[in-house]
Amino acid sequence: MTEPSGETAPEAPEDVEPTAEEGEEAGAPQEPEAAETAREAETADAPAEEPGTPAETAAEEPEPADGARAAQDGAAASGEGAAAPELSDAQAELAAQRELRAKIEARKAEKAGPPAAGAKLSGTAADLLAAVRAVEGGAASGSTFFEAAEPAPRRTAPEAAPAVTVRPPVPAQAAAPAPGTTAAVREVLAKGGAPEALAGPVAAALGEGAAQALLDDPWQLLAVSGVRPEQADGFARALLGADCGPDDPRRTVALTAWLLERAALQGHTALEIGTVRAGLAGHAVPDPESAVEEAVSAGAVLVFQEEETPHDQGTEEAAAAEAPDEEGAEPVEAAGPTAPVLLGLDRYALAEESLADGLARLVRTATPDTWEGSELERAAGSHGLVLHTGGEASRAEPVALAGAGRERGLRTLVAVHADSGRRLLGPAGADAVTVAALLSGAAGPGRDEDGAFALDLLVVLDAPQLDVETAAMLVESLPDGCRLVLSGDPEVLGAPGAGRVFADVLAARVCPRIASRLPDPGPLGELVSGIGVGELNQVEAPGKEIVIVPVRDAGEAVHRTVQLVADSVPRAIGVPSEQTQVVTVGHGGSAGTRALNAALKQRLNPGPGRFGGFDPGDRVAYAPVPGRTVTGTVLSADAEGLRLRCGDAELLVPKERVERELRHGWALTAHQAAGARWPAVVAVLPGDAAGGLSRAWVYTAFGRAERHLSVVHGVDQALARAVAEGVAPERTTRLRPLLEALLAVPEE
Repeated sequence: MTEPSGETAPEAPEDVEPTAEEGEEAGAPQEPEAAETAREAETADAPAEEPGTPAETAAEEPEPADGARAAQDGAAASGEGAAAPELSDAQAELAAQRELRAKIEARKAEKAGPPAAGAKLSGTAADLLAAVRAVEGGAASGSTFFEAAEPAPRRTAPEAAPAVTVRPPVPAQAAAPAPGTTAAVREVLAKGGAPEALAGPVAAALGEGAAQALLDDPWQLLAVSGVRPEQADGFARALLGADCGPDDPRRTVALTAWLLERAALQGHTALEIGTVRAGLAGHAVPDPESAVEEAVSAGAVLVFQEEETPHDQGTEEAAAAEAPDEEGAEPVEAAGPTAPVLLGLDRYALAEESLADGLARLVRTATPDTWEGSELERAAGSHGLVLHTGGEASRAEPVALAGAGRERGLRTLVAVHADSGRRLLGPAGADAVTVAALLSGAAGPGRDEDGAFALDLLVVLDAPQLDVETAAMLVESLPDGCRLVLSGDPEVLGAPGAGRVFADVLAARVCPRIASRLPDPGPLGELVSGIGVGELNQVEAPGKEIVIVPVRDAGEAVHRTVQLVADSVPRAIGVPSEQTQVVTVGHGGSAGTRALNAALKQRLNPGPGRFGGFDPGDRVAYAPVPGRTVTGTVLSADAEGLRLRCGDAELLVPKERVERELRHGWALTAHQAAGARWPAVVAVLPGDAAGGLSRAWVYTAFGRAERHLSVVHGVDQALARAVAEGVAPERTTRLRPLLEALLAVPEE
């Protein structure tokens, strides 16, 4: 493997300073960090810190706060408005997320409301508190206290629903807080020494009574993305003085929920109770055990312990039967429950339970049929849920299944994670849609009067990128009898959002699993396939499909990356800069996305950043909702905000959301890049990123390249170790045991 011919090594550019906020005064809140937002889910790309450990993740420096002002300057310069754009995938997903929130709130309203913290407990709250104590002692299973009601019978698919594409008008944005509410919040923030910039997010998060809510409970400030506990503590001290302390029930309840929200950014839908207690202890809570009980009794978190599946019970009974009897030995008491006690937030608990129920419904309502054809086709004909695994080349198999389904007269659809996934399907991609567009109604079939899709067969590619909330919405929208095929590569990084849906369903073994035998072609396919089994092979690349560029430090890594994108790859490989994507380990650091994007902008599209830090022609990564990144290009700015082109669609980012939801996109993290591919990829591995490498990260980053991969290599032997030994941290979820309880058959 060699470098592209003709490449030189001119002097390195000036080093880009890393961003950090270490040493920031904890007594008063500062601007919320971009890295703390769910939009970036940066913790999923960095080395996973165990949620709840005493050490806090170092905060990142906030992005420039002049986004709205710069957008207004751009509007004054242009003096032109524009018509409302056609609905885009990113905007449409906002409506889908609001729909999910409405469903969750409706379900919560059906349950008895918990008493206020500190009140005498009775009813549901008393049961919740008893659950914590009972399940830990083995006296009962936590699921006893949280049995879901039997789901109502689902509707069947309409016999003759029209196969039409529904394109509703652009969904209305969430209503902005009333000016009076924001002004009142601003006054309270000023009393507590918090920046005025938090007024809008606080008002949006806490609603009309936000100001009074903050006065009553200053730790509600933690409901705003990016606010850290030490900042909320400083705010509370400024408002309450001596009336607050580290064991204040309001503080412990808010901290417990905050720890679980932070864990969700790392992919967990729940945490073991001991981990939560350790996290509370790390934030100076004197009695973490009582604090957890307080949070449970207040209804802020739920407690779970899944029952053993029949398979697990049979294994334990067999082990007990094989144990030799010893004369005179004292009888051994039955072992207590082995499943861990988990704490979770209701939004993820409801999503996992809804998803498990929905998948079980599809399995039970499908009418078995005999389909001739491939192994995948035969399995899909006989079952309502089928899993398909394989690399990039294997995508042809589920696409062929969809074509065969149409030939059988079935209403069939293929859904992908990103728009670029449609391009990879060739001619078949014209009929494919993104999952986001399908859920929002921006594309795909119509729905019946009950909201079910007019589908008989849905094939979902890139299934590992499904987070639990998106998957629950998707399955809830499928009619009884519809067949669902989930296809994807189990070796790639998981969803940026909470949950590990594809991995959990695979592990549950409740449906057929078809493994593709199609190998990925060429040197890139050989390299990535080897990484998947833990081997970093030397691969012959006569066409310069793979190039290794060694570097000594992060500054040289930034310089060589810019050189590759702007000059070497276009000249030696023939792939233009706009079709080359840089992938790196994280957002921060000397060679993270921030430093790389700054250097790439200076070389490829220099400008003053007049429009919220952006100029026309800038490549951007737009994240309107957590876990969903859309890449595009800045077109212009006007009084309403920035206008982007993302794929074939144009969309508007309102000026008040530019700073929060938009960043430059020449360089992405592997999580942001998952589910998409580019003709050329430059993977950046600076020396300070060695701790963030895992086999899944390397597999995902290297696998984004279609024709050419350049590896800017500064981690020495850490790369080979990561491939051989670097297993990504497991996510704590509940979907697998829920599915096993619903569908698993006892082994004889």
